This record gives sequence, C-alpha cells and structure tokens, in this order.
Amino acid sequence: MALSAEDRALVRALWKKLGSNVGVYTTEALERTFLAFPATKTYFSHLDLSPGSSQVRAHGQKVADALSLAVERLDDLPHALSALSHLHACQLRVDPASFQLLGHCLLVTLARHYPGDFSPALQASLDKFLSHVISALVSEYR
Repeated sequence: MALSAEDRALVRALWKKLGSNVGVYTTEALERTFLAFPATKTYFSHLDLSPGSSQVRAHGQKVADALSLAVERLDDLPHALSALSHLHACQLRVDPASFQLLGHCLLVTLARHYPGDFSPALQASLDKFLSHVISALVSEYR
C-alpha cells in the first residue's frame, strides 16, 4: 500500500500544522502507550516514566525528530530510518509490536488534539504513513 500523492500531501500538511508541537504530541503518545500497554515500559526501566518527566519528554522529542525526518524523506524511508532500525533491532532489541502500539497511540493523540482536521481521509493517510515508518523500522529484524 504505497502512499499516494494525496496521502503525502495530507501528512505533510498536518506535520506543518503541528509545527514545533510535534514533540509535545509524541511525548503524550508515549505516555499514553506506557499507560495503555504497560509491557512497553520494559525497554525504559532506566528512565523516570512518570507523566511529564524530562526523560519521557526527551524521548518523545527523539520520536518527533524521527517522524519529522520520515515526513521529509517520504520517498526514502528505509534509508532515512536505517540507523534507527539498526539501533532498535540490534542494540535495544525492542519488540517490533511496540512500534505499532505507539503508532496507534499517536493517532489517538492527534485525533484528540485536532478533531476538526482529523477526517477519515487524514486518518487513513496517517495510518499508511505510520505503517511505512514501522516497516522501515522493523527492516533490521528480518
């Protein structure tokens, strides 16, 4: 399921609208993931995972930076995210299912903050985009 021109335009338009708040929303999505799926905390036992902690915010910003890079490099996601894929697969050994859980929580978070913009078309485009990002991230697991 390739990203169509419309998908790309919708994702880029939303990302532009999010602006400097991307890190805020990815942090909220991380917190939501930890709350809804406690097993995902396993990979962060060395961090303070309390809501609003500086360590969760810092990791949320890393997620935001990676997703922003993905938006910029939609045509070359595997290459753009190859270092992150290697890190998560070979060094951190994160369960690939965790990416899907975080992606779901990000969709929920964005829908909560942008209900007027979150049309079925935008949701479908974001879901496809996140699926492509996740596919690139799990490429080293194969």
